[in-house]
Amino acid sequence: MSRIHEALSKAARERKEKGPTELANTVVDIVTGMHNTPVEADFGTVIETHESPLPTYDQIAMRCARPKWQLDPQAHVFLSTSSKKRVGAERFRTLRSRLCQISETRKLQAILVTSSLPSEGKSFVAANLAQSLVHLQNRRVLLIDGDMRLASQHNIFGAPRTPGLANYLQGESDECDVIQKGLGSDVFLIPAGDEVENPGELLLSDRMKKLLKLSTQAFDWVIIDSPPSLVVHDSSLLADLCDGVLFVVRAARTDFETAAKAAEEFRQKNLLGVVFNCAEETESSYGENYYS
Repeated sequence: MSRIHEALSKAARERKEKGPTELANTVVDIVTGMHNTPVEADFGTVIETHESPLPTYDQIAMRCARPKWQLDPQAHVFLSTSSKKRVGAERFRTLRSRLCQISETRKLQAILVTSSLPSEGKSFVAANLAQSLVHLQNRRVLLIDGDMRLASQHNIFGAPRTPGLANYLQGESDECDVIQKGLGSDVFLIPAGDEVENPGELLLSDRMKKLLKLSTQAFDWVIIDSPPSLVVHDSSLLADLCDGVLFVVRAARTDFETAAKAAEEFRQKNLLGVVFNCAEETESSYGENYYS
C-alpha cells in the first residue's frame, strides 16, 4: 500500500471520528497544503510541509542591513546639478512616466533590465531607474543585482557586495540579511553576493521565485539588473519571472543586427521597449573578459 493511500485512509478514518468543525479544518489543511498535510516524496517517504509567512515591508525595513553607501557620482544622474546630469535625470523621469502609464493598464512591478552585449549601460539604467521611481510619493523600490557573473551595482552604490543574491539562493542567508538600505529614501538593494560557479542553476531555484514573490508583496517596484542576453542565458530565465523587460541599446556601439537578434528573444516575454543609452562609458566595467 502506497504512502499516499495510507494517508488518505487515515484521513477517512479521522473524518468518521471528528465532528463537523474539526472536519472543516481538516479539509482546509488538505486543500491548501499549508500546515501538516502529508506529502509523498520521490524517494517514498512522507514529509510535512511548513510554509512560513513572507516578511512584510516593515519587517524588512527593521531587519535589513544599513551600511553607509558611497554613491558613485558619475553613475547617478540625480546627484548633480550640472546641465548634462539634469538632462539625464529628465530622461529617466520620462521613462518613469511611461512605465507608470503601462502599470495603469496591467500588472507591472518586477522589471528586468538587460542588453545584448556588455558595456551598453544596462546597470547604469537599472540604478537610475530605481532612483527615479523612488522619487514618486510613498514608493518603495528594490533593486536586485541579478548579474552574479560580473556584478556592478555594489560599485555604483558604494555598497558591500556580500551577503547578496547568491548567498540567499544558496540558502546561506535569509531575505532580510541580503537586503540593504543605505539612503534616506526608500531605495533598497540586494547586491550580487559571492561569486558562484552556477548562477544559471541558482536562478532556476524555488528560492528565486520566493524572493520575487516576497519582493513584489513588500515593494511597489522591483528592478532587476541582469547579464547581457547574447552572452549568457540568465536574462531569459529572469524574464520569465518578471512583468516586463527593458532592453538597453548604446549609441555608436550596438549594431542593428545584434540588437534585433537579442530583442527578438524577449518579444514573447513582455518586452516593454528599448532604452537608447548615450551616457559616457563610466558606469560599466565589463571589459572584454565577460565569461559564461
